[in-house]
Amino acid sequence: MINSNNQKPVVLVIAGHDPSGGAGIQADIETIASAGCHATSVITSLTAQNTKQVVDILPQKPAAFRKQIGLILEDMQIASCKIGMIGDVQLVDIIQNELSNIIFPVVLDPVMGSTSGQSFADDNICKKILSSLLPITTVLTPNTKEARILSQSTNINEAADKFLKLGASSVLITGADEETDVVTNTFFTETESPVEYHWERLTGSFHGSGCTLSSRIAALLALDNDIKTSVEIAQAYTWNTLKHGIKIGQGQVQPDRFYEE
Repeated sequence: MINSNNQKPVVLVIAGHDPSGGAGIQADIETIASAGCHATSVITSLTAQNTKQVVDILPQKPAAFRKQIGLILEDMQIASCKIGMIGDVQLVDIIQNELSNIIFPVVLDPVMGSTSGQSFADDNICKKILSSLLPITTVLTPNTKEARILSQSTNINEAADKFLKLGASSVLITGADEETDVVTNTFFTETESPVEYHWERLTGSFHGSGCTLSSRIAALLALDNDIKTSVEIAQAYTWNTLKHGIKIGQGQVQPDRFYEE
């Protein structure tokens, strides 16, 4: 929401840093900036990675992390928040404590691991996400693998139902990681029947699509769009960034978040 003191809505991003720029904080900032919003960022973890692999994760020290979030919240009027990879269970508690008494939409992308196999979340982090972060979540955006890990259910409808009962206002489960000819994303709320969105599967392997999707939803919510509209527009934007993807390194293709038709 734009107020008299700001020319742009401010989106708070809480996520990890990817040195390749394909995912994480840089992906979030690019996505939010291209929507016409301002991104303010608090990094949860540094990573050692490139377009081919993730080698190491170094979470922030809790005290410094808490201080950074607190200073941003006391200084800026936040229009929405996107939470990505966290990396340490203590940081989950801090996020919940800092955001629980503040009213703005929160988009949670529960990043469980990299496509190369590096885990970003253990059982303790998963349990904390469910108990502490879902009650403050406006839109939860797991892929099918993440939804199954978090819910401990192989059925995505049952997984979504669990997330909603634990407090999430809505859930968008994406299907790009499934071996299907068409990508199917499914949107769930407590009050309406699930809605399926079908997208042409693009060839190649992509890095940062989940970050792009969740950050775009957060930006659209900051611009006063309703939840369903934000979810729908963000999917189209993300698909186009992948269609116009850029081969920066030797591994996965990175989305072009400033593509032009």
